[in-house]
Amino acid sequence: MLMKGSTVQQPPSRPRQKKDKELVGLVGIGLDNQDGHTRLTTGEHFVLYGGSQETHERMVDAVVHVTESLRRKGKSLPEASVEEVVDLLREAHDRHR
Repeated sequence: MLMKGSTVQQPPSRPRQKKDKELVGLVGIGLDNQDGHTRLTTGEHFVLYGGSQETHERMVDAVVHVTESLRRKGKSLPEASVEEVVDLLREAHDRHR
């Protein structure tokens, strides 16, 4: 029961720990499929779904580029920083320009 003038003691709050960004996998979704085929490619740290044949191939190429580049550095996808993976994805995208 609370009475006027009484205070409620709050439990001590836990300090919030700032979580580092953690990349656990990649997901690619292609939306330009008009040929009726359902394309699905999966790997240890990625899932690619949909898209036209060309789009799906580009997604596969991008994931291969990222995973192979990281492998040469002795890393897996979860061991890489978000920034590193974004840079590798940009490299893969720029190769198709």
